[in-house]
Amino acid sequence: MRLTVVGGGSTYTPELVDGAARLASAAPFTELVLVDPDVERLDVVAGFARRMLAAAGSPLRLARTSDLAAGVADAAAVLVQLRVGGQQARARDETFPLACGCVGQETTGAGGLAKALRTVPVVLDVAEVVRTRAPEAWIVDFTNPVGIVTRALLDEGHRAVGLCNVAIGFQRLFAQWLGVAPEAVALDHVGLNHLTWVRAVHVGGVDRLPELLATHREALAERIELPASVLDLLGAVPSYYLRYFYAHDAVVAELQQGATRAEEVLAIERALLAQYADPALATKPAQLEQRGGAFYSEAAIGLLASLLGQPSQAATHVVDLRNDGRLPFLPDAAVVEVPARVDGTGIRAEPVAALDPLMAGLVAHVAAYEELALAAARHGGRDRVVAALLAHPLVGQVASAERLADLLIAGNREHLAWAR
Repeated sequence: MRLTVVGGGSTYTPELVDGAARLASAAPFTELVLVDPDVERLDVVAGFARRMLAAAGSPLRLARTSDLAAGVADAAAVLVQLRVGGQQARARDETFPLACGCVGQETTGAGGLAKALRTVPVVLDVAEVVRTRAPEAWIVDFTNPVGIVTRALLDEGHRAVGLCNVAIGFQRLFAQWLGVAPEAVALDHVGLNHLTWVRAVHVGGVDRLPELLATHREALAERIELPASVLDLLGAVPSYYLRYFYAHDAVVAELQQGATRAEEVLAIERALLAQYADPALATKPAQLEQRGGAFYSEAAIGLLASLLGQPSQAATHVVDLRNDGRLPFLPDAAVVEVPARVDGTGIRAEPVAALDPLMAGLVAHVAAYEELALAAARHGGRDRVVAALLAHPLVGQVASAERLADLLIAGNREHLAWAR
């Protein structure tokens, strides 16, 4: 059984390989194919991946290719982890919004829209190749902005699901604090991708969140970089991405004074690739933790095991999928991030309790932006870009939306066929 990773030259890939080796008993595939157009980088990552598998005694076969059609042929699943424009485009995403006093970030606000505009057409092209060469394959999208990209795939009828590592990160943290196995922790994690709240932490049918909020209040506040009073007000744990909404002006002030995350990641990636090229290195370097994506491999392998493995591996996973009434104030076609039961027959979202108005209002606002963002990514046009920005709660003013649209288009023209 073949798993293909599109964007296999990513510095994230050894994290996935490490997980596949450690979780070999759960991994349902026997061959891992890395696909990337950057042959030089792909060779470095694939060479390191092979050494990792050999050192772990893994029977998993590994192949690499720059030929997308060959790489996805007959795959059981295709994991997509693309960054169109590379870290250089990310650096622009994180800086141009600051000119208008708006947060610069790669998945939300104007920067997130720029990434969506570059990414959606490319991912849809990849998906059409998958439809032709591996029509039964699941497409697992790890490419940001996950909610928008996943909706683009689902709207076109692809067998797709979105995946993020925020929920599994909280699950692992809470399990550690409670002294239980991660599998014993079930989260009531709900919202949109990168706009979620943990409203309950169930262990053995008992909600342990009140206990966690009481005993780890300050540590949680530090982790999400928000005042502890926010936890008191919500009675829930917001994703750390909520900081861009709840503390927007403070974040903008910080970003205007410091280095961008893209600059940090560029330095980390250069160091990682140099280590990956060392023929003596056969285990995941500690510096990979600085790249982000904690527990990415566990989330991906666990989801694939449930989708493609034995019935005994059926489980609940937090994924991004069609709303279909789970949040009744959103369109059915909207993509939400919620727990779902996953097995060999498919993915079914679990029931979702009504959202508090404080959460529901922001979810509805951002979901409307995401619909407009997808329209701009699919059809292009300055007016559609302006409309999406005007709808975003982190922009929301005509003058800012128009200026940001012009900056966005000018900075991304080479990646936007309609803007050339």
